[in-house]
Amino acid sequence: MEVKVLNKQGTETGRTVTLSTDIFGVEPNDHAIYLDVKQFMANQRQGTHKTKDRTEISRSTRKIFRQKGTGGARHGSLKSGIFVGGARIHGPRPRDYSFKLNKKLKRLARISALSYKAKDNQIVVIEDFNMTMPKTSEFVGLLKALNVTGRSLFVTPDTDKNVYLSGRNIEGNTVMRAADLNTYEVLKASSLILTESSISKIEETNKK
Repeated sequence: MEVKVLNKQGTETGRTVTLSTDIFGVEPNDHAIYLDVKQFMANQRQGTHKTKDRTEISRSTRKIFRQKGTGGARHGSLKSGIFVGGARIHGPRPRDYSFKLNKKLKRLARISALSYKAKDNQIVVIEDFNMTMPKTSEFVGLLKALNVTGRSLFVTPDTDKNVYLSGRNIEGNTVMRAADLNTYEVLKASSLILTESSISKIEETNKK
């Protein structure tokens, strides 16, 4: 698959790049995508939710009323969860939600997501450029020149501090290294903006 290379002004440079069919042209596997996104979201959970049980609250433990003869249920403590101010019955406890997936399955999910973007013509390739200093307004102008709307994912070949600092405060935009690409971020973006050098990094990272 060939994609035209644009410059910072959003005009064609006259050059094209070929996207590997092994990465950007596979038959997407929806179940692999589901599992990878599920894992990503589960791993983001802190799991610090907690409620107090009967052993942790401070209330009187005297017997409320006699055991028999009242015509009602038998109770022995105000800590019971059926009373206002009582303990939470089967409440949440701290736990770890993370789980592991096979590396091959995660790779399949990533290239499936990339293939969806390529199939839907949501990939924009821009020639490599440098920013001498962080400047958000310059990055906003770049996105406008590329005619990018909605959420965008800007991919750099390596860590570029100036580009990252310029794009991080723009709502709906994410700047990420090619090696850090994940299924969730690729699918969430409406447009995938790749610098020329990042393409080889993506293909190298996701090769078999």
